[in-house]
Amino acid sequence: MTTVRSDSYLTLHYRITTLDGEEFLSTFDMSPATLQMGGGQLVDTLESALIGLPAGERFVFELEPDAAFGQRNPRLIERIARASLPDGMELKANSVVEFTAPHGGSFAGFLRELEATHALFDFNHPLAGKSIRFEVEIIGIM
Repeated sequence: MTTVRSDSYLTLHYRITTLDGEEFLSTFDMSPATLQMGGGQLVDTLESALIGLPAGERFVFELEPDAAFGQRNPRLIERIARASLPDGMELKANSVVEFTAPHGGSFAGFLRELEATHALFDFNHPLAGKSIRFEVEIIGIM
């Protein structure tokens, strides 16, 4: 029987919720996702939960914060002067803002507070510090 390896290419459905049922992400009502293990499409801790699983079954994992998206890091909350932000950046409190990294990638921050001269951004993953339920149905393994 073929099982998921660290270099497998997968077709799967998955759902990530908090333990109280708040849904963060789900592919069950869409086309299945495809991913290359080790490709960074899923966080490493979630990929490691898939290792050794066979296709054709549904699995549910309950993961503590350290085994999911990590603990919240207070150093990832930053007050940034509005004058330092790129011209034309749309700023709206309680929204996600995309930033361009120095080497061309991108990352997101949650804009918690917007003041006349500063903006307070939280760069923690939205599920950091939370226990989650990770449900997965592996459809195919290559």
